[in-house]
Amino acid sequence: MKRSREPFFWALFSSGGMLAALVLPALLFLTALAGPLGWVTIRGVGEFREIVHSPLARLVSFVLVFLSLFHWAHRFRYTLYDGLQLYHLNALIATVCYGGASALTLAAAWVLWLAG
Repeated sequence: MKRSREPFFWALFSSGGMLAALVLPALLFLTALAGPLGWVTIRGVGEFREIVHSPLARLVSFVLVFLSLFHWAHRFRYTLYDGLQLYHLNALIATVCYGGASALTLAAAWVLWLAG
């Protein structure tokens, strides 16, 4: 009997959705709204740059991007598969969705570690 990879992708989907729902709004609020409006004290650009360039912040950013991309890929795959009923293209859709998420994850890794 062939083992399915579906539980792995469902786990990525659920963890990515949970992080996207809980962490992204708080992160966007702090960096895009609270900081520029002065609600959160940032002592300077240098201190903010040190925090962003720390290995822990890069790792957290990578995990957040990785899980969010695979959440998107799984949701988009099943939207095309069930919503548009493209059953005959299941293998192609899965390859494009998860391959795209993998390629974008590698691009995020390059930006976070090599270009940063």
